[in-house]
Order: sequence, then C-alpha cells, then structure tokens
Amino acid sequence: MANQATLVIMKPDAIKRGLMGAALSRLEPLKLQIIGVKVMAVSQQLAEEHYQHIRQKPFFRETVDHLRGAIHGVPHVLAFVFWGPDAIERVRQVTGATNPEKADPQTIRGALGRNLSTGLMENVIHASSDPAEAEREIRLWFTTDELLLDPFAGTARAVR
Repeated sequence: MANQATLVIMKPDAIKRGLMGAALSRLEPLKLQIIGVKVMAVSQQLAEEHYQHIRQKPFFRETVDHLRGAIHGVPHVLAFVFWGPDAIERVRQVTGATNPEKADPQTIRGALGRNLSTGLMENVIHASSDPAEAEREIRLWFTTDELLLDPFAGTARAVR
C-alpha cells in the first residue's frame, strides 16, 4: 500500500445543511493524515478548471454554480488534502457513488446526499478519482506552502 494524497471538498450543500461533521466522522476511521485544510471562496475560474473534464456536458454550468455556492447561498467550501496508504481508493469507498440515489446507503453520499426534484444532485462531497486527477486537483486548490508535506516530491518530506 503506497502513500497517496487525495483532495476532499465539503461542498456548499454540506455546509448549508450542517453535514460537515457527519461527513468527516465517516472519513476519520480511515486514519489518514490531514496535510492541508482551508475554508475558501471558489472563484469562477477555479470551479471551471476543477470541472474541466465535464466542460462539454449539459450540466457543466450548474455544476460550476453549485461548487461556487451560487445555488445554496454559501460562497465557500472546506477543502482538505488527506495523505496515507491507498488514500484515493479508501476515501472513494467511503464517499460512495456520485449519484446519491445509486450510492450505497452506508457511504457519505448514500446517507447524506440527495437528488432534488429540480434535478440538482446534492452529493455533499468531492473526492479525487485517481492519482493523476488527485495531483491535478491538489495543485489547483493548494500551494506547496499550504501543505504539511509535499506529496509529489517522490517521497513525502516536511515542507518546512
């Protein structure tokens, strides 16, 4: 089991509905190290770059607006970088399928997410899907100085 870094974002719907603690309590048993965390407003540019892989999808604009908090009136998110053995896969297992209705009820999205009658999917949390995506996303959301370790230096070492 190799150590990995993964990005986790508590989305505006989780913040508005008071679900951050419930979601984090499901990640805590993984015993991964948090090497970066911040509360931040999400710019249009950051949201669009984050979701670049769905730019051509019809739901791209709504997804960007959701991450920016425009839909929920919460203009910030809580972003984490978790570090540890097989972090990406382990976090994804706890997070569950993207669509809350298709997610195992024991996962974060299955238990806490919901699909609204308007078609909006409130899936509470984002988690990187694979090592390449995790690196791209972490570099997008965090500078090396904001992390306790540089997870991409070959071997993790203290930044300071």
